[in-house]
Amino acid sequence: MEKQQNKMGFAPITPLLLSMALPAMISMLIQALYNVVDSIYVSRISSQALSAISLAFPVQTLMIAIIVGTNVGINSLVSRRLGEQKQEEANDAAAHGIVLALLSWAGIALLGLFGSHAFFAMSTDNQTIIDMGVQYTMIVTIFSVFSCIQVCVEKTLQATGNMIYPMFSQLIGCVTNIILDPILIFGYFGLPAMGIRGAAIATVIGQGFGMLFCLCILKFKNHAIHISLKHFKMKKAVVRNIYQVGFPAIIMQAIASVLVTFLNMILITFSEAAVNVLGIYYKLQSFVFMPIFGLTQGAMPIMGYNFGAGDKKRLVGTLKTGTVFAVGIMVVGTIIFQIFPEPLLALFNADAHTLEIGIPAMRVISLCFIPAALGIMFSTLFQAVGKGFNSLLLSLVRQLICILPVAYALSRISLVATWYAFPIAEIVSFILSILLYISLYKKKLVHLVPIDQTAQN
Repeated sequence: MEKQQNKMGFAPITPLLLSMALPAMISMLIQALYNVVDSIYVSRISSQALSAISLAFPVQTLMIAIIVGTNVGINSLVSRRLGEQKQEEANDAAAHGIVLALLSWAGIALLGLFGSHAFFAMSTDNQTIIDMGVQYTMIVTIFSVFSCIQVCVEKTLQATGNMIYPMFSQLIGCVTNIILDPILIFGYFGLPAMGIRGAAIATVIGQGFGMLFCLCILKFKNHAIHISLKHFKMKKAVVRNIYQVGFPAIIMQAIASVLVTFLNMILITFSEAAVNVLGIYYKLQSFVFMPIFGLTQGAMPIMGYNFGAGDKKRLVGTLKTGTVFAVGIMVVGTIIFQIFPEPLLALFNADAHTLEIGIPAMRVISLCFIPAALGIMFSTLFQAVGKGFNSLLLSLVRQLICILPVAYALSRISLVATWYAFPIAEIVSFILSILLYISLYKKKLVHLVPIDQTAQN
């Protein structure tokens, strides 16, 4: 009965994937817009403020890694348990998610409180940049509880196939942030101009509204998961199942923090403008990558559900369909970065020197987009079926084993050559993802057997 009731088990794959992915893609695009708008406003304060935000990016990436990585594990476990028709275990996994979200916040807050100054002092000796960076980072980490709860509920709802409420949660947070940014940064409507502090406060207020929306959905709306902390008891087996996927996902995204930190150290040897260019790139590329991540949010629960249900055809079909869409998005993104790098950089008040080094950077780095799309979809499949280590291995190869050594070696040639580390790393990672998929298919996917219909009833 359940398989007939849950659209992830029977609906045609393409319209199903679009119906689940489009809301997430829209919300992720809005989030990308917020990221860019935030940096545009900050760049109007000063170039040093933009540098502070750029240097803070690895800290934010680490924070997001802890939050999102944990909830990727919850998403995967809940969707698999629903596919296996184990409703109580799915509910229990979701309840564990709330508790783990609070524990994640405690760790993030402590890191921000005691580690911010040391991090920025390691990255630069410019005291103004250090002070601005610490101000921003302390606020977004200490008040990250809003984001922790918000993302937890979003990922849990997505695991059930519900993508609409998570979309509205993201929209509420991002739109609030976009509206408050100029008001708090520059001091409109009688409020004091708070500069970079205002940008951070706008961020956490937006996250707070998103969290409140999610909590209202949990309490007042019907959905496929029931979360109750009454008589809650932490179970080692559930935590282990969550972090079998979640921990590799955390490491994968945390690696991005390490990557940007060391890339900034390489680029600062050329100029502060080179660091700003990398920061601008990561803001701009979010318009291309965020829709892909929205696509994976729609694809992962479908893959996880059908893996749990033993439906190989639908599992592999979702991978193929998702890959087609992902490559199409990346083709458009590559064309935009190749043709319009100067107008994109101009959004951030780029001076002549920044344009000089930024235009070739955008064109070279964007060559990585298409192979990255392929790697992301395979990584999503690995996470959906509980093989988080495969995704972690891909991330390690792409962002540490390959890109950093290559970037350092190419930096000995020129700044332009350094940017080629991005496409080289993505191509190597894509080749490895193919090999890992073939191995997984032969060992596990080929042996999938659908759950017997009578057993489901």
